[in-house]
Formats: sequence, structure tokens, C-alpha cells
Amino acid sequence: MSSALLHSLLDDAGQTSGPDWLKQVRVEARTRLLERGLPAARNEAWKYTPLRALESRRLRRVAAASQPVAVDPALYTLAGVASPRLVFVDGTLRPDLSDVSSVHGLAIESLGTALERDAQSLRASLGRSFDADAQVFARLNSALPSDGAVIRVAAGVKVEPLLHLVMLGSAGAADAYWQLRNVIELGEGSALRLIEHHAGGQGCSHLGNVVNQYSLHAGARLDLLQLQAAPDSVRLIRRSDAVLDADAHLEMRCVEAGAQWMRHDLAVALQGDRARLVSRGVFVLNGRQHADTRIDVSHQARDTACDLVWRGVADQRARGVFHGAITVCAGADGADALLSNKNLLLSDQAEIDTQPVLEIHADEVKAAHGATVGQLDEKALFYLRSRGIDESAARSLLTLAFCRIAFDSITNEALHGQLDALLLERLPRAESAADTAQVTG
Repeated sequence: MSSALLHSLLDDAGQTSGPDWLKQVRVEARTRLLERGLPAARNEAWKYTPLRALESRRLRRVAAASQPVAVDPALYTLAGVASPRLVFVDGTLRPDLSDVSSVHGLAIESLGTALERDAQSLRASLGRSFDADAQVFARLNSALPSDGAVIRVAAGVKVEPLLHLVMLGSAGAADAYWQLRNVIELGEGSALRLIEHHAGGQGCSHLGNVVNQYSLHAGARLDLLQLQAAPDSVRLIRRSDAVLDADAHLEMRCVEAGAQWMRHDLAVALQGDRARLVSRGVFVLNGRQHADTRIDVSHQARDTACDLVWRGVADQRARGVFHGAITVCAGADGADALLSNKNLLLSDQAEIDTQPVLEIHADEVKAAHGATVGQLDEKALFYLRSRGIDESAARSLLTLAFCRIAFDSITNEALHGQLDALLLERLPRAESAADTAQVTG
């Protein structure tokens, strides 16, 4: 049975514009949503993150305001990161906050503009069907018209500036919904560094639904930082889909440190020979936060590789969920797959569920996975206390060191420092730990 949530959003969709094939995609997605509804709690994909809290809500899409709301620059700026910057607020592009400087070989435009200019070039991305139960919100994203960013790097171009893509929610009306659809395409032999930044004003209680689609052609390289620092009142659902051709390299770092209720599905298809994925991630939760991270990596060609290292921290009554699945398909000989997930519980009431999965259908592969849930090393804690650091600060420092694996490879010192500060704010006794970090650093 379809829920009040789906009916309220789909009934509010109104007339849609665009080419016939896009209208058909929306109609088909809408039909499947109303037929299937939201998955039940017994559904394996939603076993640890039931949708009961959303089913009865009647949300309305955020309408573009005639007078854009004021936004604190601290929400959409990062230390050590300048232009180009593209800012969306409540699912709408804000040119007044953006700074899209001209960069050779880099094309940036809104999704609406790209559809008007050359809709056919987006058919492969926007025409995708999301049929699995785990993809229900991607299906909702497809059913409704939306804005977003279209970012393309020309073949052979190595883009030097760090591109900053910001997605914010404002402190507007409650029970509001917004969504974005971003398409990022790297041509053969090209390279791009990108930050996806999720934030919002305090008091924002929206439901945000973001779908990012990355296409890396042969020999392309994407260095990606996904920073999720939305306020704790927000519910945020994201899907990141990446397809890598031969010799393409995706290196991604994920920091999940915000939102009251967060779901992130990351799906990577290594479909070209020697394609490689390196993923480092961490979620840091406290209060009653709930974070569900699901990774699905598919090795579809020869000599592909993935190296996944994720960490999780939960304090107070927070709950974290991590599902990491690696599939080595038939014919993907020479695949090299590694998955490691380690987690810390800082409270007796906190909970982390972890589920690593390996499925191998090929010969001559290397594959390993492991997962742990534990507490801080008492010997390391004793050592820091013997150096005159109080227990709360010592715990924060050890926890921060545990989390840093997600972004230790970042060479931008100012950005690295801001990520440190962000995580320290979410750890017990952040003030004492921050002071000690400055003294000992």
C-alpha cells in the first residue's frame, strides 16, 4: 500500500516539462511508486532503517521563493576552498551565492539549462530505471521534476581548481521536501577534484533527496570528498552511482557528521578493465542520530580493484548501520577486493550494525573483508592520561585519530583542519580536546 508521503508528493507534482522520453520516465516511476509504496520493515534493504517515521507524513515540495532567503556564508564556504562554487538551496540553484569561474575544459550548468540545450545528452543518466526496493527514493527522484548540476570535463583536461558543489536546506517551513539530481561526467584521460558539501541552517527540518551520477570514461580520475554536515533536525537521503570505464580511477572520501536521519547508498560499477576504486569513510553520531550507509561494488571486468576502509563512531543513543557488499562477476578474473569496517561505541546505549558481504563468481581473484565493533584502546587511553591529558580530552583525541583515516590523505591543510574541528565538535568534551590538540600538535 502506498503511503501518505508518496501521495502528498506525487499529487503535488503538477504538470512537467521536458522531452517525451523524460515525461515517460517520470510516469513509469510514479506508477511503480504508487503500486509498490515504501518498503516494509521486514524488507532486507530497510531492515535496520525502517520507514515508519516517514510513511504517515504529508510533505510538500519547497517552492522557489520570489525573494531568496538569506544564507550565512559560513554554511557554504570551506577553509582553503575558493571558486568555482555552485550552490543549491532547498533544491534551487542560487546564482547569487555561486561563483562559477571560467575554467578551460570544465563545463558547469544547471540541469534545467542542460535539458533545454541538449536533452538527448542526458538520456542515459536521467532515463535510468531504479527498480530495486533499496532504490525507492531514487525512483521518487526520477518521478518528480528537479534541478541539479551538470558537470562535464572534456577529454584529456586535468582541471586544476577544486570544484565545490554545495547543497543546503534553509530553516523554512516544516514538513517540506526538496530534491536534486546531479550528473558528473569525465571524458577520457581527464581529471577533476570535487567536494560535495551538504549543510543547512539550524532549525531546518526538511527531507532532502539527492541522486548523484558519475561517469568516468577510460583513463579518467575523480578525487571526491563527500562532506555531510547537515543540522541534526534534517532528514537526508542520498544515492551515489558511479560507472568506471577501463583504467578509470575513483578516489572518494566520505565524512558523515550530520542529519537526524541519514541514508546513503553508494553503488560503483567497475565495468572497464583495470578500473579502480579507493573509498575511505567515517560516520560520527551522537544524540539520537541514525545513519545507514550501504555500499555495493560490482567488479565486471578483468584486473579491477577496490579498497574500502570505513569507520563508524556512535555515542549516547545513536545508531549506525553499515552494509558493504562486493560482487565479483563471472569473467572478472584478476579482481582485487578489500573491505574493512571498524566501529567504536562510546556509550552503553549506542548501537552499530555492520554487515560485510563478498560474492565471488570468478577465478583467480584476491578478496578479503572484516568488520569489528568495540571500544577505545585502554592502553592508549592510559598513555595519554599519563601525559597529563584529562580522560574526556584523551577519549576525544583517540576517537579523532580513529576517524581521520577518512581524510588523512587530504593535502589541503586548511581544509584538513576544518574537518578535524567538525568532528571534534561532535565528540564528547570537544572543547577540551580541541585545546589539547592545539597544544600537542
